[in-house]
Amino acid sequence: MEHGGDLDRAMARYGGLGADWLDLSTGINPHAYPLPSIQHSCWQRLPSAGALDGLLTAARRCYAVPASLGVTAAPGTQAIISRLPTLLPSALQDCGVAVVSPTYGSHAATWRRAGKRVEEISNPFALPEDCRVLILVNPNNPDGRLIGVKSLLEIADRLAERDGLLIVDEAFADCMPGASVLALAEGRPVAVLRSFGKFYGLAGLRLGFLAGPAWLTQALQRSQESWAVSGPALAVGTAALSDTAWQSKMLSRLADEMADLNILLHERGLTVFGGTPLYALVAHPRAAALHEALAKRRVWTRIFDYAPTWMRLGLPGGAENLARFDTALREALEEA
Repeated sequence: MEHGGDLDRAMARYGGLGADWLDLSTGINPHAYPLPSIQHSCWQRLPSAGALDGLLTAARRCYAVPASLGVTAAPGTQAIISRLPTLLPSALQDCGVAVVSPTYGSHAATWRRAGKRVEEISNPFALPEDCRVLILVNPNNPDGRLIGVKSLLEIADRLAERDGLLIVDEAFADCMPGASVLALAEGRPVAVLRSFGKFYGLAGLRLGFLAGPAWLTQALQRSQESWAVSGPALAVGTAALSDTAWQSKMLSRLADEMADLNILLHERGLTVFGGTPLYALVAHPRAAALHEALAKRRVWTRIFDYAPTWMRLGLPGGAENLARFDTALREALEEA
């Protein structure tokens, strides 16, 4: 699957300005972290090593990264995904790669572009014989499938027997406490991607993290240009990752709003069969027609070529937007 949020395409086809649209196509928190006051020097000077160290210290604490593992930052997890195939040691250069699918299409595409043998599998426990690198998104997008930490560690141990590597994309783990494998990854071949923009609602900031074996995080750091993460991103990221009070309140708010959305969807006859606190996955026999009918009403959703009955819906972001979506949905269901 591709990322949502392509409002330009929606406006080009259905009209309107950005402010006219209710964008439910992304899994980004509609309640962004309040931007702290940033020193003017962050805009005037190159990012300092001290500011980067402060960000990584905050990330290590927030994500419960064991002391023996490395952690480094990049301008978004997509920047990390695109580099991962080039960071492997020579012993892993000619191995098979498996991606648990369906999920973000960029994972398989990146490894294929690097010339790797990539197999997309549905069962992470059924490792192909030549697989030494396994990539999975947990919780998964778009269905919210969650593999428990104990099971992830068992998979990692199997890959360790092959001198392999488990790569876990935890883009949505911030809003599901207990989902992350990081705290127990010490001594295992596990690398974890963490996205900043989704839970904190600041995707435009472009900030992401890689945590795992020191050889891998150091290789990523060496592969990046100097000052890869901007000074403002360092400042905002450090503040947000350290703000445990905001994180706790937001977890409760997202849970409440997702419960309201699920109730509305059930009342309108849609089957909710997956998701996270940031998006719901529903089934409709004519999802493409419903998607178009909603778009005519300036509501943008996410549908999938490989699953014609699926539709993913992000949080509307409050009671007023939920009511607007309800009106549009009732009309769109009649039309579709």
